[in-house]
Amino acid sequence: MDRSYWTIGRNQENDIVITDHTISRNHAILQATEGGEFLLIDLGSRNGTFVNDRRVSIPVTLQNRDQVNFGKTQVEFHSLTDSHPNHTLILSERDTQTSIVHERRLMTVMVADMRNFTGLSRQLDEKILSALIGNWFRQSGQILRQAGSWVDKYIGDAVMAIWFHGEEAVTIEEILRILEVISYLNQMTQKLAKQYPLPFPLRIGVGLNTGYAMVGNTGSGDHPDYTAIGDTVNATFRLESATKVLGFDIAIGQKTYSYLENFSDLNQYFTEHLAELKGYEKPILTYSLTFERLLQFIQLNQNMKTLT
Repeated sequence: MDRSYWTIGRNQENDIVITDHTISRNHAILQATEGGEFLLIDLGSRNGTFVNDRRVSIPVTLQNRDQVNFGKTQVEFHSLTDSHPNHTLILSERDTQTSIVHERRLMTVMVADMRNFTGLSRQLDEKILSALIGNWFRQSGQILRQAGSWVDKYIGDAVMAIWFHGEEAVTIEEILRILEVISYLNQMTQKLAKQYPLPFPLRIGVGLNTGYAMVGNTGSGDHPDYTAIGDTVNATFRLESATKVLGFDIAIGQKTYSYLENFSDLNQYFTEHLAELKGYEKPILTYSLTFERLLQFIQLNQNMKTLT
C-alpha cells in the first residue's frame, strides 16, 4: 500500500471525492497505521461524520462493515483479507452477527490518552495532524507489544493495553515493568512532538488499574475483536479522565498500588486522593504522580526488578 492517508470531502482535490452538498470541502481523513488498522478523523466538518450512528469527535478505529455517514451520504467500510492488502469504502448495507465468548482473568489495564486533541485538530494542518496521530499510535503499539501487552486497542485519541497475570498473584516485577512502559510512552510522545510544528506541548494522561475482568470476542464472525469488559476496565478509563482534575499525569487504582507497598517512601512519589470518578457513587482511593516522579521512582528501584 503506497499511501498512508486519504482525504475525504467535496473538494475535487480530495483523494475520495463525495459530491454531496451536505459534506464539507475538506471533511475527513482516513489514516492507515502500520498495524493494518484504519483511523477515521473528522476535520471539524459542519454536518459531522458518524460511525454506526455515533458522531466522530476524536479519531475512530474503523472495523469491517462499519456504517459511516458523511453528511447525508452513507458508506460501508470493508477491510479485505490479508491476501488483498488494499482496503476500500463501498456503498452497501449489511448486517453483522456478533459472537461473544468470555473468560474471567486477572489483569492490569492501562489507558493512555492524548491531551487536548480537539485543540490540535482545530489548529493543525490536516496532513500534519494525520501524520502525528498515525505515528503516535504506531509507536505506542510497538512499545506495548514489545512489553508483552496481550492486546492494544486504539479508541479515539487513546490507546488501551492489557497485561494478564497469574490466577491469583501479581508480582512487583510485573507492575514495575508496566510502570516502565508508561514512562517509555511519555518519552516517545515528547520526542515525537519535536518533529512537528505544534501549537502547544503534546501531553498524555494515563490511568492504570488491576483487577478481574471478562475477556472475549465481541467482534463479528469474519472480524474477531478480542477485548476486555467490566468494572476494572471502566475504572481505568475513569482514572485517566481524573488526571485532568487531579492535576497529575498518572492515576493508579488502589489494587495496583497495593503491589508496590513493599517499597519504602512511596509517599515521596505517589499522592493519595479520594477521587470522584464518573459513574461511581462514592469517591475512589487513587494514587497519582507526575511523569518526572515516575521516572525517579523507576530509577531508584531498578534493583527490585528480576533480570530476564
